[in-house]
Amino acid sequence: MSRTDRLMRLMDALRRLPAPVTAGRLAQETGVSTRQLYRDIATLRAGGALIDGEAGVGYSLTEDPALPPQSFSRLEIEALLLAISGLRTLGDSELTHAGENAMARIIATLPEGQGRHAMHATMRLFREPAQRPALNVDMALLRQALWDERSLIIGYLDLQGMQTTREIWPLGLSYSENHMMLLAHCRMRQDFRTFHVPRIQAMRPGEESFRPRRVALVREYVATVACATGPRPA
Repeated sequence: MSRTDRLMRLMDALRRLPAPVTAGRLAQETGVSTRQLYRDIATLRAGGALIDGEAGVGYSLTEDPALPPQSFSRLEIEALLLAISGLRTLGDSELTHAGENAMARIIATLPEGQGRHAMHATMRLFREPAQRPALNVDMALLRQALWDERSLIIGYLDLQGMQTTREIWPLGLSYSENHMMLLAHCRMRQDFRTFHVPRIQAMRPGEESFRPRRVALVREYVATVACATGPRPA
């Protein structure tokens, strides 16, 4: 975990957990030793974070009073909660966990009245999680390649049952009720292809970087679909 990610996780824990939070609990939340936790607290304080407390007592985060609190209408709060709860139906536990953590941070910074609205929302989403085939690959690796705009080498079992190995430029993930699809530019075919993510049997990082071409390629794909000649399944 990078230093920036570790410090961000520490700030999240300070916002989310009931104060004061012990150093041991914070170290567990951030996955570091207690000694490293003390150094990270000092780093955050040096950067301007208002953190009360000390070793053996516990820590509390005091938000900077110079910053205006986040504010949402009651309907906006309900809409956010519905959207986050909808992530559970996608069958992607990491994505669901990320959304719930983000919502917890938002609620922690709301004014008291709006925080109560969030804790007692009146709208609920009742939908069974998607029944998708099990995944064979590391979704974290796939997402990182999408963000970094780097190629992947995949082993793929196509719809005819043929196994191929190819290098792709991953462009975007899409979720439907029963499918998770990856839009990519296939280097072997020199064309757009859509891959069923559960049919990807193996995946490893490639050597190619296609930054900053992802946005342009997605626009080209959208134009292709508009002409009714969309990418064929791989």
